[in-house]
Amino acid sequence: MHLMQAAARTLASTAIGLALLAGPALAQDASPAEAGNEVVDFKLDNGLEVVVIPDRRAPVVTHMLWIKVGSADEEPGKSGIAHFLEHLMFKGTEAHPQGEFSARIAEVGGRENAFTSYDYTAYFQQVAPEHLEEMMEFESDRLTGLVLTDEVVDPERQVVIEERNSRIETRPNSILGESLNATLYQNSGYGVPIIGWMHEIEKLNREDAIEFYQRYYAPNNAILVVAGDVDAQDVRALAEEYYGPIPANPELGERTRTQEPLQRTARTVTFNDERVTVPGYSKTWLVPSYTTADEGEAESLDLLAEILGGGMRSRLYQSLVVEQGIASSAGAYYRGTSLNETAFGVYGAPRGDATLEDVERAADAEIVKIAEDGITQDELEAAKNRYLRSIIFARDDQSGMANMYGSALTTGSTVRDIEEWPDRIRAVEADDIKAAAARYLDRSRAVTGYLLPPEEEPS
Repeated sequence: MHLMQAAARTLASTAIGLALLAGPALAQDASPAEAGNEVVDFKLDNGLEVVVIPDRRAPVVTHMLWIKVGSADEEPGKSGIAHFLEHLMFKGTEAHPQGEFSARIAEVGGRENAFTSYDYTAYFQQVAPEHLEEMMEFESDRLTGLVLTDEVVDPERQVVIEERNSRIETRPNSILGESLNATLYQNSGYGVPIIGWMHEIEKLNREDAIEFYQRYYAPNNAILVVAGDVDAQDVRALAEEYYGPIPANPELGERTRTQEPLQRTARTVTFNDERVTVPGYSKTWLVPSYTTADEGEAESLDLLAEILGGGMRSRLYQSLVVEQGIASSAGAYYRGTSLNETAFGVYGAPRGDATLEDVERAADAEIVKIAEDGITQDELEAAKNRYLRSIIFARDDQSGMANMYGSALTTGSTVRDIEEWPDRIRAVEADDIKAAAARYLDRSRAVTGYLLPPEEEPS
């Protein structure tokens, strides 16, 4: 899945970028009474990190609980268990039977959802401020009080199977995307689909879910983000009342992941399908994330993605779509918000009489130009300005701000990182962009994917 393609990526592929505009952050454990409208970050005695993002423009509050576990943390043979447990988290506790939590949210006119990624699982509710205490009571209860029986687990497994059928098995681009990830990541959980492989989903059971739940769902493995019309001191009091009594899991060790080896080969993945009417291609590289990069590298990759393929002003769009007229679409993305090494990619589709080979060759040429000749100072400044301006608009989305803080903090960043991110972007020089392209966008180490109609071969 190209999660950061096109417009989504122009709002900054890194969660750090989107989050920073909430305002300056206080040092961890600062007194909420002194915080005013600033972002406040503190920890409870049981290890739960709490982030408060005041936004008083509307009487709404977003309450999000982030668990620092995702599909990349699963044991071999248990793919999909993180996502499966996300589904099961709605099945009720002894204090609140199945359906009561959701019914109450609907009754007060709120909304809720949950999602699983490679690095985290998150649950959120958006309600009027007077209902925040209720949300904390419900959510803190199911953090450790979930009740699972075969009667609720077995039918939900079939729901996940049907979800995989509808989202993956019936979509050629999703099928290709799974194979591309499995090829790019040779030793990492990022190569396994978040939803899981079908043959392993079919074997997930109640014991698997309980073991995963008891291991990872604990306050010292979670982050609570509250954004909206709230006071930080009130949030602290509520968090201490409802989350504070939950004991930490003393057996929870350091978060460890297998690391990727040096990649030295070019690889190609091709998928032909009768449902494909317009062919497409993508080229992907393994690159550092904000967590694994050396100083300034991730920021350079972010700006490289903006200059190369970040919308209609980018080099790929201007050259392939506007000037040469050979592509119907072309862009680039960088998944910077990841705990481990991540992906940088370009993509495109032909237009008119042009071939996929024409599009790929032209995109390669644009990459080589940057790697060999660099970019102009005007081009760099324009990209920085576009990038930083796009972040400002993210402030209008309260739940988006909560999302961005949560995803950044669960993948190794800190509130200080979020606060200092604009200065690091501004510090990137033109030579840094050139160096990043030359170092990482090497065709001899890329994974290229082709989505084609039946019997057609890549040129």
